[in-house]
Amino acid sequence: MQRHNLSLLLPLLTGGELWKPMAACSSAEPDLFFPVSAADSNPDQVAEAKAICARCLVRRECLDFAIRTRQMHGIWGGMTEEERYPVVKAHQQELGLDAGRIKPTSVGL
Repeated sequence: MQRHNLSLLLPLLTGGELWKPMAACSSAEPDLFFPVSAADSNPDQVAEAKAICARCLVRRECLDFAIRTRQMHGIWGGMTEEERYPVVKAHQQELGLDAGRIKPTSVGL
């Protein structure tokens, strides 16, 4: 029987999202990262969420996840949806994707 290295298989089995349990926000209130709407968001709430992101060891992985899965709401990787928009557009252009064909998803943290 062939033995496999679990560290190589685990990302495949979990969708490569091993970063989530290590996220600084994993023990924070999820609502903090998802203001009711971008227009009505409380600046203090956004600042508090971003402060948690600023000390996070997996901030880049979180932002990459948000871009890859087209998260349209919330603060991911220390960026609001408005701040992520130019990054998402650049990513879509880099991949040669038509932004009109992309459907947003609602996958939570």
